[in-house]
Amino acid sequence: MPFTRISLLTGKPADYLAAVADALDRALVDCFEVPEKDRFVAIHQHRPEELIFDRTYRAGLRTDDYIFFHITTGKARSTETKALFYRRLVENLAASPGVRPDDVMVAIVNSTGEDWSFASGLSAAVSIGEGA
Repeated sequence: MPFTRISLLTGKPADYLAAVADALDRALVDCFEVPEKDRFVAIHQHRPEELIFDRTYRAGLRTDDYIFFHITTGKARSTETKALFYRRLVENLAASPGVRPDDVMVAIVNSTGEDWSFASGLSAAVSIGEGA
């Protein structure tokens, strides 16, 4: 059960945001073996002075369509699996809603079951075991 925070500049319509979330979900299901309907996403739209990013750092030219995906997951993935996920995500986003690959940045952070509580104040490590 990864949880993703998506940050981008404000002003995108609801269908664009839905397409971004769908592209992410499809990549997670296809590459991270996340179950269908296991979607936990928070989309944060920022004014330009609230989302500061280097337009040329370690990539091509980032535009105002820059999107940052911060993914917290409880199950570590291999380097190869992450590389496949990164490629699939940018392919999905390019197909819909038309995001350029240079505008996509991803950070994956791993945690353990004890770092999660899914409901009722119970530790996921105790209530359902490790994994996410």
